Amino acid sequence: MTTPNFRPAAQIGTFYPPQRVLMGPGPSDTHPRVLSAMARPTLGHLDPVFTEMMEELKSLLRYTFQTSNLLTFPVSGPGSVGMEMCFVNLVNPGDKVIVCRNGVFGGRMIENVQRCGGTAVVVEDKWGAPVDPQKLEDALKQNPDTQVVAFVHAETSTGALSDARLLCEIAQRHDCLTIVDTVTSLGGSPVQVDEWKIDAIYSGSQKCLSCPPGLSPISFSERVAERVRNRKSKVQSWFMDLNLLLGYWGTSTRTYHHTAPTNALYGLHEALVMLYEEGLEHSWARHRRNHIAFKAGLETLGMGYLVEEAARLPQLNSVHVPAGIDEKEVRRRLLDDYSLEIGAGLGDLAGKIWRFGLMGYSSKVENVVLCLNALETVFSDMGRKVEPGSAEAAAHRAYASHPALQQSSPAKEEAIA
Repeated sequence: MTTPNFRPAAQIGTFYPPQRVLMGPGPSDTHPRVLSAMARPTLGHLDPVFTEMMEELKSLLRYTFQTSNLLTFPVSGPGSVGMEMCFVNLVNPGDKVIVCRNGVFGGRMIENVQRCGGTAVVVEDKWGAPVDPQKLEDALKQNPDTQVVAFVHAETSTGALSDARLLCEIAQRHDCLTIVDTVTSLGGSPVQVDEWKIDAIYSGSQKCLSCPPGLSPISFSERVAERVRNRKSKVQSWFMDLNLLLGYWGTSTRTYHHTAPTNALYGLHEALVMLYEEGLEHSWARHRRNHIAFKAGLETLGMGYLVEEAARLPQLNSVHVPAGIDEKEVRRRLLDDYSLEIGAGLGDLAGKIWRFGLMGYSSKVENVVLCLNALETVFSDMGRKVEPGSAEAAAHRAYASHPALQQSSPAKEEAIA
């Protein structure tokens, strides 16, 4: 009998990733301050010094979500875990849930409802369009026994931004709880949990928060807490059971639940400190300003947007691939020649669009200019007629017409709760 050789190949050594510019749908580039924070000494997840940091983290997240919800904390896992946590806690077997689907992530919400034993009533909208409020209103009238309404605020697969305030208002009129996906909007576009009366909301660390993937900020209203306390059956997931997690993230106790990713939480803490230093309004304005300049350059190159302007997400630009251009080859050239990553289309949009992310630390002037110049060169090499320097010039004209926000940030004037 031959003994298997479990020794790794001799050529395997330390992994050094290449330096990329991440301008796809996520993750975005991680800020150096966040990387530095994550390299600090590891503490035990029940260390009293670490628990002090946890309380600060909760306060910073309340500012970021614009909420006073006590149940505001990061879940150990990506945004998909935040999504699942909302559904497993709020949806009981037999519950009717209206899910608004206008892209990939609305589809994942439907899957979550079904796995919880609920009944999903689907409100469909075209990919690239925002959720239609009238369709939601009609569905609620037709299904008066609906308990929960779920929708994606910023659909990452298309770059469409829906009117969360209005959708939540409609749900409230019909006495429904709301679950809102803000994975791509939090920190880059206005998200107002208390003002919009959102019940359950989740996001991700890797997009407009300039942090690596792996954490999902969430916030729950008191209505959610009451519903979870009154459940007749156990939450189907032990790890994501809100009642159990509160023993670790609660205000008065710190009981062991799981080994939290301490260094990753250092990184999120630093990212949120930077967001507070910048100010939410300033961050929203920065994302919009870079989008306007990028849009001007893309249009100069003959590229049109998938989403109508009124519903366009500033930090996720979905544009049609020009006729006669090999979209895969463009992505390959950008990665190989410029170390620049952009995203492809998903589902029916595969091969038809590119998705350009301008999120968090990646949302800056130098990335806008780099990407436009790289596209110009690649298009020219492929035989497409372009005027050298025209895209960058258009972007600079747009920047000059939309100066950076200078005034103080009103959201920072109130102390973090």
